[in-house]
Amino acid sequence: MLNRPINRTINRRIFSGALLTAPWAATFTQAAHAAVAVGQAAPDFSALDTAGKTHRLSDYKGKLVVLEWTNPGCPFVQKHYSGNMQGLQKEAVGKGVVWLAINSTETGSGDYLAPAQLAGWMRSKQAAASATLMDESGSIGQLYSARTTPHMYIISPQGQLVYAGAIDSVPSARVDDIRTATNYVRQGLNEALAGKPLSVASSRAYGCSIKYKA
Repeated sequence: MLNRPINRTINRRIFSGALLTAPWAATFTQAAHAAVAVGQAAPDFSALDTAGKTHRLSDYKGKLVVLEWTNPGCPFVQKHYSGNMQGLQKEAVGKGVVWLAINSTETGSGDYLAPAQLAGWMRSKQAAASATLMDESGSIGQLYSARTTPHMYIISPQGQLVYAGAIDSVPSARVDDIRTATNYVRQGLNEALAGKPLSVASSRAYGCSIKYKA
């Protein structure tokens, strides 16, 4: 069953997670915390990709990093994977950006795909993400207060969150709307790569609700 669109704020859950007090710190602590905000240090995390390899955000210190929350069962994700998301991934990675797609769908959801299935879907779409990470527990999604698919974040080489929000300016599931929208992620990456401040540092994320573990 398809997810339902959402463009409202969900209640943040308090959980034990890896909140780090400094950019790229390596020690995880268990603590209740507020949502990370643009301009703050991006919390470190560790996750397995679809091939079973461990990735830590702190491994990519010195590089721009994009976090993309995804779920193949979501019509908004399907819209952007008509070619838009893959093109943006390829463009970004070609410029040295690390692109981490993250799936926080819990295992009991009808949208859940096991790692091999998710990897197969990404290959079928010719995705160009640096890695696709599994977050069935939802801990990374909760750490960043991700609430929709897609929900996009840009992290500076210094480990600071510099963008959070929608992929673009037109909140619809219509493929035709891609060509008229301002792509905030592309715009933000180009500005960051040029050493400029982002003209749009945050926006209202739109898409399907993330199916977090209860």
